[in-house]
Amino acid sequence: MIALKNNPQVRRWISFLIGGGLNTGLTYCLYLLLSYLIDYQAAYAIAYVAGIVFAYFFNSKIVFKVDHSWVGMVIYPTVYLVQYLFGALLLKLLVEHLHLHKAIAPLVVILLLLPSSYLLNKIVLKATHKTKPSKD
Repeated sequence: MIALKNNPQVRRWISFLIGGGLNTGLTYCLYLLLSYLIDYQAAYAIAYVAGIVFAYFFNSKIVFKVDHSWVGMVIYPTVYLVQYLFGALLLKLLVEHLHLHKAIAPLVVILLLLPSSYLLNKIVLKATHKTKPSKD
């Protein structure tokens, strides 16, 4: 167990999962708050963009330990575009063809896309940023 905690890849995965949980919680709360003040679609859009911004800063600094860059900030949302497209297709498959309940299917999508989300974040952040020396 101690060997796993000292493994840099395991620590990155744990940090990634924590960041994703924080992001989900924060953006959901923001959505709920805004939906009482403005149209729910506008609230969703604002919360979604806030989630991308949070994920960029958290994943670049905490998970992958890279410095921020303008190029990275511009390219980073493509991770979410790709994830959304794959997620929408997978959701359709699960609900319409495999007849999984629409309330459960999004949770399955999240779990199935977690590895690709991690990989896309890693690729985009490492490719568009100068890596800082890190201890792991």
